[in-house]
Amino acid sequence: MSAGSAVLVRSPHHECVGPHDAPVVVVLGGISASAHVCASDADPRPGWWDNMVGVGRAIDTTQYRVVGLDWLESGVASADGITTHDQADALAAVLDGLGAVRIDAIVGASYGGMVALAFASRYPDRVQRIVVISAAHRTDAMTAARRSIQRDILRLGVRTGSARDAVRIARALAMTTYRSRAEFAARFHSLEAIESYLHRLGERFASEVSAARFLALSLSADLHAVDPESIAVPVTIVAAANDDVVPRAQLVELSERLAGPATLVDLPSIHGHDAFLTEPGALGEILTTALSNAHR
Repeated sequence: MSAGSAVLVRSPHHECVGPHDAPVVVVLGGISASAHVCASDADPRPGWWDNMVGVGRAIDTTQYRVVGLDWLESGVASADGITTHDQADALAAVLDGLGAVRIDAIVGASYGGMVALAFASRYPDRVQRIVVISAAHRTDAMTAARRSIQRDILRLGVRTGSARDAVRIARALAMTTYRSRAEFAARFHSLEAIESYLHRLGERFASEVSAARFLALSLSADLHAVDPESIAVPVTIVAAANDDVVPRAQLVELSERLAGPATLVDLPSIHGHDAFLTEPGALGEILTTALSNAHR
């Protein structure tokens, strides 16, 4: 098989695309992301990050062996729920199974960025570099407050037998934080349009994600805590403009406290936290630079 051929390997917990002998790049997304990062010849279904990962994309599957991961989850979340460090341990186990002792990079966006930080803290000798997009070493207090309300909605839905409706409503509320005030003002010109948009995205999410999974991963994000001083590998931090979930000030603090080299890069966007999904051009340039630096 040629070095440029895309190879797909699946398990219940991970998926690999790219040549077996290529440098390994782990790609992790938000709580709605899955191991299916991109389409390939072996599995042409759309991936959650097709505009960034694939043949000829910023993370080129002819040059890298891309590993995606399905998140661990629990039942209805409690204070003893899944942590980002648990996810990092799961990733380490997947890499063990692949024989990947040391990987080139982890690229993590949103929740995936939290897990990348946890992995770099816990397994510093196993990754050469990480790229953290719209994620910090801890959750912003207002973000945690809003997610707490979402979890209350989910718990109420579970108690009253309306779990699916609760997922739809909680996700709709979450979307008002993932996208920016500026985008909503420019995009929507009627209450009907706003309600239709939120209902549609909430319904789509509810058809794919259970209340238990939503609860577990939401709580995991709010329990996230990593000591920046424990991370010595080079880190590229991407700060999305208008991000109300992860304020830029948090990312400045993270960059200043990291023990190793840190590069803070601003990503211009009207979209806010979800800019990692909507700005393939600008983000692609950032990732190309970050990954090329990993080979220096």
